[in-house]
Amino acid sequence: MKHLKLAAALGLGIVLSACGAPDLVSRDAPFEVNAAAGNSGFSEAPRGLAVAAQTGHAHASGTEHLLPAALRENIAVSQINVRVPERLKVSEANRYYPLGDIVWREDPIGDRHAQVEKIFRDALATGTAAFQGEVPVILDVEVQRFHSLTEKARYTVGGVHSIKFRMVLRDAKTGEFLSEPHLVEADLDAFGGQQAVNAEARGLTQKVRISNHLAEVIRQELVKPEGYTNARLGFYQAVNKI
Repeated sequence: MKHLKLAAALGLGIVLSACGAPDLVSRDAPFEVNAAAGNSGFSEAPRGLAVAAQTGHAHASGTEHLLPAALRENIAVSQINVRVPERLKVSEANRYYPLGDIVWREDPIGDRHAQVEKIFRDALATGTAAFQGEVPVILDVEVQRFHSLTEKARYTVGGVHSIKFRMVLRDAKTGEFLSEPHLVEADLDAFGGQQAVNAEARGLTQKVRISNHLAEVIRQELVKPEGYTNARLGFYQAVNKI
């Protein structure tokens, strides 16, 4: 019965959201190859991802994106490029489920693109710090979606932190691809209600949990033959795919 009530609440939130001003979503837009300089400081998309867009390699499938085993055991991430394209739409609407590519409330109101970029950059640096091999590589990441919880969802039903990004590894000396560009889905269960309050009391804020999660996601991407496998989180995860 509890789950039915939560589902009904979220469903009501979606209906109410539809009655307000529309939030545009651009999660499926292509890479911006020559975008104007944005908050990340890039004058264009990270080189590996830009080349992928131009050559048609931006949608690798299966296991084509994987590093050769010999490389996986001998890399050192010497540079991390993170880009959060300006085309990603931000929503500040306090609904159960606002539409938009970026929904983030745990930092003060401001430049959400820059805030998301910093979260990614810091988390990826943490997750790759242990890689101290002999082959220097560049990690290029372009965020596609960072949909966390609104205040309304955070302190009632909870949900899912819906996170997607594209990545590619390149040789730091030559710039050549070492892996195929590919999409990583990295959803995380989002606490709600008393569970969220209890977590915050232990220092487990949304930012802490998401940062730790992203660090582990990139670690698995670099060490596991199959890369990171997204968790199955049920109803709320399905809503994020609508």
